[in-house]
Amino acid sequence: MKLRKLLIGLCAAAGLTLGMQPMALAQAQYKAEYKMSLVLGTQFPWGKGGEIWADLVRERTQGRINMKLYPGTSLVGGDQTREFTALRQGVIDLAVGSTINWSPQVKELNLFALPFLLPDYRAIDALTQGTVGQELFDQLSRRGVVPLAWGENGFREISNAKHPIQSPADLKGLKLRVVGSPLFLDTMSALGANPVQMSWADAQPAMASGAVDGQENPVSVFAAAKLESVGQKYLTAWGYVADPLIFVVAENIWKTWTPEDQAIVRQAAIDAAQQQLAIARKGMTGDDLSQWQELEAKGVQVLHLDEAQRQQFVDATREVYAKWKKQIGAELVEQAEAAIAKR
Repeated sequence: MKLRKLLIGLCAAAGLTLGMQPMALAQAQYKAEYKMSLVLGTQFPWGKGGEIWADLVRERTQGRINMKLYPGTSLVGGDQTREFTALRQGVIDLAVGSTINWSPQVKELNLFALPFLLPDYRAIDALTQGTVGQELFDQLSRRGVVPLAWGENGFREISNAKHPIQSPADLKGLKLRVVGSPLFLDTMSALGANPVQMSWADAQPAMASGAVDGQENPVSVFAAAKLESVGQKYLTAWGYVADPLIFVVAENIWKTWTPEDQAIVRQAAIDAAQQQLAIARKGMTGDDLSQWQELEAKGVQVLHLDEAQRQQFVDATREVYAKWKKQIGAELVEQAEAAIAKR
């Protein structure tokens, strides 16, 4: 009888130990810190989105998942075009990344950089929140990352230190800093500019020294970086491309979390992205034009193109659009065009 009780006790103890193993294993796989890559810091809407996401996750997981922000793409030496590769290689755990910066590795993301595809914010939403956005998420999922939500860096406007830009002729010969994307090089070359590829870290010193004449970026970036202080006196609102952001987790990290924590991280990304998008668009449209007005108050000459002026740039980049439509995938581009038409 005593032997029988002893055996039952041992089995019960063994069963308890075995029952605890999955939880203990899951907790053992959690890292003390998860590295989040960002191009811009928290003074920009981009970095603010990453900060909100990290705070929500830390709060909702009671500190089980701690995300540390690494702005300036410091995890890849400041080269934002290497960020997506680093995610797949395990150098980066999470990111709020740019469709532009990741487009060299995921050609479909060049969709948003097709010149003058997107006429307004509703057009961006029609793509990111519809079947096109889901298709792009599917493409990313096949490449070793888990996409969770869409954020936004905004429409990219053009500035320079020389003169106002209101026609393609005004771009002729201007040295313009662009990101490391062949599509951007093709677009600026078609407009007669001299595109100079460089990281954002190098861009401001180059503008200050006159090594480049101008750049193209969302207004929120222009304002937060105080580009008027490095000679960028002329800003043209032409909305030639948009730069959606994507909240992602590296697949190898995602698999180490429990389903419950995965759900928390996903919902936190969605909530953070909604807040980030509102911050990025504040003061840009409708009755609230405060971002434009603040720049004008700092001495920046802001020019808003009318339809006829904008059409000149559309016409000048038609060949670039046609070339890259084939490279991105004609079916995807046509799906996007149809979604925009129905918005």
